[in-house]
Amino acid sequence: MNLIRPPFTLESAAAKVRVAEDAWNSRDPQRVSLAYSVDSEWRNRDMFLRGRDQIRDFLKGKWDREIEYRLTKSLWSFTNDRIAVRFQYEYHDAHGQWFRAYGNELWEFDHDGLMRRREASINDLKIDESERKFHWPAPGPRPSNHQGIPEIL
Repeated sequence: MNLIRPPFTLESAAAKVRVAEDAWNSRDPQRVSLAYSVDSEWRNRDMFLRGRDQIRDFLKGKWDREIEYRLTKSLWSFTNDRIAVRFQYEYHDAHGQWFRAYGNELWEFDHDGLMRRREASINDLKIDESERKFHWPAPGPRPSNHQGIPEIL
């Protein structure tokens, strides 16, 4: 796997964020899990996970519940081996209720470019289907001409 490795520059940090976004939009737990170190530690909302197996299981359940999931991420800040992102994603539940999730993630990478730590804070907002912003075909990457996260809301 060709990984973007630290130390990060503005260009490589932005590329790392887009690669992560594209992987998550694939909704393929195996593909996504390979970006994390074998002993990666996560905090996702109120859950604490460790290792690729737990990450894969978590993602499978997530995408079983979060139907028609579409995500966009934006670089917020970076240092040599850390990246901060903000993100939004939309999905609906089994009852057809749509949500937009807003959040921030803090990422820390090992020298090989694998994420060894991920801290995610996420809030969900119920929305009407007419309020959706993300309409590209899913699963699949956000089109290059899509604006991503709007400046406000």
